Parts: sequence; C-alpha cells; structure tokens
Amino acid sequence: MTEFVSALVTASVVVFAVTSMLSVGFGHTFREVLEPLGNIRWVVRALLANFVLVPLLAVAVLEFLEPAQPLAVGLFLVAAAAGAPFLIKLAEVAASDLALSGTLLVLLLPVTIVYMPVVVPLALPEAEVSVSAIARPLVLTMLLPLASGLLVRTLVPGLAMRLRAPFGKLSSIALVVLVLTTILQNLPGIASVLLTSAILAALIVIGGAFVIGYLLGGRSRRSREVLGLGTSQRNIAAAMVVATQAVGNPDTVTMVIVTSLIAFAVLFPVAGMMRKRSLAGSIGRVQE
Repeated sequence: MTEFVSALVTASVVVFAVTSMLSVGFGHTFREVLEPLGNIRWVVRALLANFVLVPLLAVAVLEFLEPAQPLAVGLFLVAAAAGAPFLIKLAEVAASDLALSGTLLVLLLPVTIVYMPVVVPLALPEAEVSVSAIARPLVLTMLLPLASGLLVRTLVPGLAMRLRAPFGKLSSIALVVLVLTTILQNLPGIASVLLTSAILAALIVIGGAFVIGYLLGGRSRRSREVLGLGTSQRNIAAAMVVATQAVGNPDTVTMVIVTSLIAFAVLFPVAGMMRKRSLAGSIGRVQE
C-alpha cells in the first residue's frame, strides 16, 4: 500500500506539471509569453523578489523563531526555489493573466536551476547539490512541455485550442490526487511538525512572499496578482530534489512537504478572493 501511494504521488506530480504547462502553451503564442520579458523593470523586480528578498525573509524568520535545524533547512530550501507549475492553476483560479504566469515561469525556472546549486552550499556547506539533479526534472516536466504547447499553438492552432480544455481538466484532477496522496503518505511526519514553531515560520514566509511579490508587481492589477502568487508559490519540486538528494534528512523532507501544503491552504483562498474581485470589477464596468 505504501509503495502504491508513493508511486501515485510521483506520477501525480509529473502529470500535473506536464499537463499544466501544456495547457498554458496551447492557449498562448510565443510572443504573448516572451514579450513581457522585454519589460526590464518588471524582470528585475521579479528576480529581486524571488531570489533576494524571499530567501532573506526566510533567514530572518528562522533566526527569530529558531525551529529545529532539519526543519529550518527544509524551509530555507523552499524559500530558495522559485518557479512552480502550481502558479498556472492559481492564476486560473484567480481569473488572472495566464500568459504572464507562463512568462514568469520561463524567467524563474532557469534562474532557479543556476541559483540553488550556488546558494544552497553557501547556506548549507554539508550539502552537495548537483545542477543536473535540479535541472533535469524542471526542464523535462515544465520548460519542455511549455515549449511544446507553444509550438503546437503556432503550427496547428485549431488542435491546440481543442486540447487546451481537456489538459486543463486533467491538471486539476492530478492536483487533487497529489494533495490527497501527499497528506496520506506523510501524515505521521506532518503531525509531528504541527506543534512546532516551524509552522508559524512557514506561514510567515509564504504570506510575506506574497506581500513582497504583490508590492513589486507594478501598476497593473494583474501584474501584481501574478507576481504575488508566483513569488509566494515556491518551487516545491526543486526543493524536494535538494532535500532528498543533497540533504537526506527525513525531517527536512517533511518540512518541504508541510510548507507546500500550507501554501495550498493559504494561496488558493487568496486566488479565489482575487477572482471575486475581478468578476465584481467586470460587472461594474458592464453596468457603467
């Protein structure tokens, strides 16, 4: 039973990442996704938020709350990893800008691949972080499917539009399976962390990351929403790679999982509130 649940978790992670990125690619053109990268100020703010301010926030929170060392390491790994495929689902729930969400992933994923092997050894000298170990799953499950979807949209736009909806539904199903099986597989470890200061630390980091991204998002409401959600939804896949392959402490892995569940619990309601505000604004404009 344990092996089956573990295999289901692994499969659901891959299915969710691949179908989410394909769905984004099917719905947008290369120009729509890449054009925002020409906004240098927005790019700099996104990089500053994700790779400077959020890790610094995590360090400050961990210094103040002082959770157990393995748990602190897990939270720092989450704070150091940016560019999660879950951003696409959050942006969809928020009725926000999916193309800009894809742009943010295109920006953050390659930087994460380079950033973590440099920063993690500085913070955790005992950890041996392989660039290829981080890069391979991110490229295969996120960047490559996104590029493939964009290519299909360019060459066969009719087919892309027909495929977008079923792939979007499949990604939603995979997300539900992922959350439920992750909780089931790690329930004892999750329970052991619930009564520690690490939970408060994770809440502060996730909430603070959203505020950082939202404030640096620029003048456009959708830009603020995307950067807020994209900065607070960290790249759990990259953090898990480092936690399992470079650190190897079960408590560190558990902390990465717990932080991911906290992010789900916090950010999906936030995205829902954004959707209500967006719909209310649309209705108001129609009435005018």
